[in-house]
Amino acid sequence: MIGNKFRNVNKDLIISVNDAEISIALLEDKQLVELNKEKRNVKFSVGDIYLGKVKKIMPGLNAAFINVGFEKDAFLHYLDLGAQFRTLHRYYQLATQNKAKITAMSKFKPEPDIDKDGKIADVLTSGQTVIVQITKEPISTKGPRLASEVSIAGRNLVLMPFSDKVSVSSKIENADERNRLKLLIQSIKPKNYGVIVRTVAEGKKVAALDAELKELINRWETALSGVHRDVKQPRLLLGEMNRTTTILRDILSTDFNSIIVDDEAIAGEVKSYIREIAPEKEKIVKVYKDELPIFDHFGVSRQIKGLFGRTISFKGGSYLIIEHTEALHVIDVNSGNRSKSGSDQESNALSVNLEAAREIARQLRLRDMGGIIVIDFIDMQSNENRQSLFDRMRELMSADRAKHNILPLSKFGLMQITRQRVRPEMTIVTDEKCPVCRGEGKAAPAILLTDEIERTLASIIEKVKTRRFLLRTHPFVAAYLKEGLFSRISRINKKHGVSLKVQAIESFHFLQYEFYDRQGNEIDLS
Repeated sequence: MIGNKFRNVNKDLIISVNDAEISIALLEDKQLVELNKEKRNVKFSVGDIYLGKVKKIMPGLNAAFINVGFEKDAFLHYLDLGAQFRTLHRYYQLATQNKAKITAMSKFKPEPDIDKDGKIADVLTSGQTVIVQITKEPISTKGPRLASEVSIAGRNLVLMPFSDKVSVSSKIENADERNRLKLLIQSIKPKNYGVIVRTVAEGKKVAALDAELKELINRWETALSGVHRDVKQPRLLLGEMNRTTTILRDILSTDFNSIIVDDEAIAGEVKSYIREIAPEKEKIVKVYKDELPIFDHFGVSRQIKGLFGRTISFKGGSYLIIEHTEALHVIDVNSGNRSKSGSDQESNALSVNLEAAREIARQLRLRDMGGIIVIDFIDMQSNENRQSLFDRMRELMSADRAKHNILPLSKFGLMQITRQRVRPEMTIVTDEKCPVCRGEGKAAPAILLTDEIERTLASIIEKVKTRRFLLRTHPFVAAYLKEGLFSRISRINKKHGVSLKVQAIESFHFLQYEFYDRQGNEIDLS
């Protein structure tokens, strides 16, 4: 990630861990800009390298369907095979035949490149084992998207087996630094390995880059050395790092203030990884131990509720309406109450559009919206204002790690953006089913909720030995229970001879509640 060109941005990473998933929130100046949810033990993530089996050749598509173990076959187009496919496949075949140590790649003679205008049936056959890499995770009804031009990403470098080319990130603008890095990598890399130098490598010394290059090469060659015979079933050859460390690898920078984790084991993993890539930043990793959920404490839950709906309000009473279709995303900009202010319509439209651009850039990152995005800005007549809006959107999108392309406003006032889609869009349903009637149209009187809580507590007391409990519930219910000098919660404590504390949880719906013991373990109410 590239920081804002014009000011320093304070970044915090908040990591919430539970049995099912790890949620990672990136805050910039306390504003939520990215949200990632990683299922525990997830498979088929972008970057994973598999040994797959060719299931079906599709000459009409010039592509093949590959079985990598997912419920739906993965898609591999001819253009994604890579020019060095024959070399990669030949090296794999030698690895399966040689039970001893395989030949070092630096000593391996490359095969001729495949024809860029060739046919997939001339290269692949049904039942063939191929080395493939996930480039797009399964989305909706589609299986993963694959490539055979594999790459292994590190903090500073990306290793490209059999490529033999060295390229430097275009975001490193200094010509002398670009030449230094290119010559440095060319001098230390073995034959038959290509390298992409990432932006964060700017200013790094040869020792650090050499150590990382050797580590990436070792990962690749170790993975292949474990293949002694052709596989009968697809299997993972080399897995990408988990989502947490992947995000840290890609976005960790000097302007990070803190990385706060509510699980000691995950915090230890994060510390260990940061110790390898940026030892000076190890001290920013902290363990969160308060009773209140970490996302509630740092205001993430509240922001999620306000940022993932259909209507998004922003500065001055203006708002966005975001609609999703199978083919594209549509964003409508509305001035709202702002239409009543401003010296004239044109200046007001420009002001609203510039503020909308900031929120839209944030929403694209936050929801990880990919594909085609069409934005209907408020009409402006001035060409200068239209150009200013276009320049502003490009500036705001420069911080986006996903590949994207932005077109100027059309004559109808529409802006078109294409944004790389590699995993399913982040969707969170903020419209809750009526907590009172549960969608049935009828419900027991809400005033009886406290009676239900008390009955549940009495039932728990009979099952467990402890008399100290924590009740988590909606903020409105918590306020009602704690209201007054002789509150309802104090009367419950006196009546049952227990110590019951109440904690407000912003993410709970109105009638939701949970009981915990004082060690933080949820008490099963079933």
